[in-house]
Amino acid sequence: MRKTVIAGNWKMNMTPAETKAFITELAPMVAGLDKCDIVLCVPAIDIPAAVEAAKGTNIKIGAENVHFKESGAYTGEISAKMLVEAGVDYVVVGHSERRQYFGETDQTVNLRTLAAVNAGLTAIVCVGETLEQRNLGYTETLLKYQTKMALTGITKDQLKNIVVAYEPVWAIGTGVTATADQADEGNGFVRAAIAEVYGADVAETVTVQYGGSMNDGNAAELLSKVNVDGGLIGGASLKTDKFTAIVKAAN
Repeated sequence: MRKTVIAGNWKMNMTPAETKAFITELAPMVAGLDKCDIVLCVPAIDIPAAVEAAKGTNIKIGAENVHFKESGAYTGEISAKMLVEAGVDYVVVGHSERRQYFGETDQTVNLRTLAAVNAGLTAIVCVGETLEQRNLGYTETLLKYQTKMALTGITKDQLKNIVVAYEPVWAIGTGVTATADQADEGNGFVRAAIAEVYGADVAETVTVQYGGSMNDGNAAELLSKVNVDGGLIGGASLKTDKFTAIVKAAN
């Protein structure tokens, strides 16, 4: 059985005080919902507050990015070792907004993935196509390429610390959601890429999330698809009731 992971990606939202209040409210709402991992990936400044507030709950804390070096002259960056010591379990790598606004490439996504996994973190590796690429018919080619590039150097054993999130760029923050069939197809391309490198049996064990505007209204249908093993949730993860509804759909 593949592990289902529902992860909120807060992006640049919530102060430390708001983080504490949010998790305090959320924890009893999701208590006992143990058929999926529940993760909140929060801004770096919120991590200490989030880790403290989540103690004794079934909520895990993730970061939104990680650098690929252990230390050095990289102003503003945070290493995997720092995240581990801060109590983080998960980290988002290669989100389309990091690629679009901050110069992330397939090569740096791979380096960050390796750094995260080698430090013992679970990396949520994001892949996805733009609307132009989809219209040109490159969805399968691009998803397979991005997936293989991101996982270069990752061993078969290390795949247990890998989650891949298919996030069609055209469905992030736009309110447009891929149909359940489109999500299943995209996730299937990701799984096929993993199978081509590691074998079909191994690919069947890897968690592949869908992450394009999943919300409390469409989660149940998306999660019912065979290749959708959870969600990387944006806006809906900032509301306790909406996020709880998605977690319940996964359970």
